[in-house]
Amino acid sequence: MTTRSLSLIGLGAMGLPMARLLAARGALTVHNRSVPRAHALAAEAASITVAPTPAGAAAEVVLTVLPDLPEVRAILAGPDGLLAGWRDASVARPMLVVMGTVSAVALRELAAELAEQGVEVVDAPMSGGVLGAAAGRLSIFVGGTDAQAAEVAAVLEPCASRVTRMGPVGAGATAKLCNQLVVAESVTALSEAFALARASGIDAAVLADALGSGLAGSEVLRQKRHHWIDEAFEAGGTIDYQVKDLRYAQQAAAAAGLRLRAAETALAMFEAASAAGDGGLDHSGVYRQVLRD
Repeated sequence: MTTRSLSLIGLGAMGLPMARLLAARGALTVHNRSVPRAHALAAEAASITVAPTPAGAAAEVVLTVLPDLPEVRAILAGPDGLLAGWRDASVARPMLVVMGTVSAVALRELAAELAEQGVEVVDAPMSGGVLGAAAGRLSIFVGGTDAQAAEVAAVLEPCASRVTRMGPVGAGATAKLCNQLVVAESVTALSEAFALARASGIDAAVLADALGSGLAGSEVLRQKRHHWIDEAFEAGGTIDYQVKDLRYAQQAAAAAGLRLRAAETALAMFEAASAAGDGGLDHSGVYRQVLRD
């Protein structure tokens, strides 16, 4: 287990349950754009300290659970940013752990920039959804050295059932994009399956049980089945986030000289759903686009 100071920035759907698990083990500093949310969390545990600015969260190891790299860059810069906080606290070789789903290309660029300022960047995106985050069952994809991956595994032990080093910096981000391809295409296929079943007079709950007992069973179906059964799509991972992730997967594929035709189809579906005003729905809400088409 790491003995270095730890902070977490971003108390959204994934960051909040992660922070609870980390704070149950030891001291944790948190920062969130919505300050009341951070203070509400701190009221739950004496081990949590709220930093009013990113600079105040400039621990030796900083976990960022933010949507994309522009948000990460925003908390780095300025007099209240992490870079200033690390300088003021004389933190030597701080580690910035980027846990959002981001462009692997842009992540490597950020890592090269920050290395010149003495900051280690490790990408550690996660899979498992909100339920996995709450239960400490996340799968973490790490891009970094063996030593960095070992430290990340120790830090995130309360949150993860598996931490896998995928390769050097950027490899974790690429592996998460591979994960998102499977998730997006699975969500799309399941949406079409439930639409076909309903149109054919088959009960959606009965279909879900049958699919879950066979080769079509999956974690996606287990976690998301209620959305299709109830035709209610309250936000978890959103359609707009899925669009972002699929675009980054296409970027990575192009850099590798590949064309991903199924991903192109899925992306077109999610883009159409977003354009129709459903971008803030759970990504299983692409079901509504199947019905529109």
